Amino acid sequence: MAQDVLCEVNNCTHWKNGNRCNAKEIYVVSHKGKNASNSEETDCKTFEPQA
Repeated sequence: MAQDVLCEVNNCTHWKNGNRCNAKEIYVVSHKGKNASNSEETDCKTFEPQA
């Protein structure tokens, strides 16, 4: 499993300095159902806006 997850969405509560994701787990889904052909067909469902 990856130890470092990079993220540039700095308004997410899990975002930390150095563009690091500090979430305990990451949840990514496909727009088209089970199989994505490229990254544009996915979304990160771990995103939570900062308070």
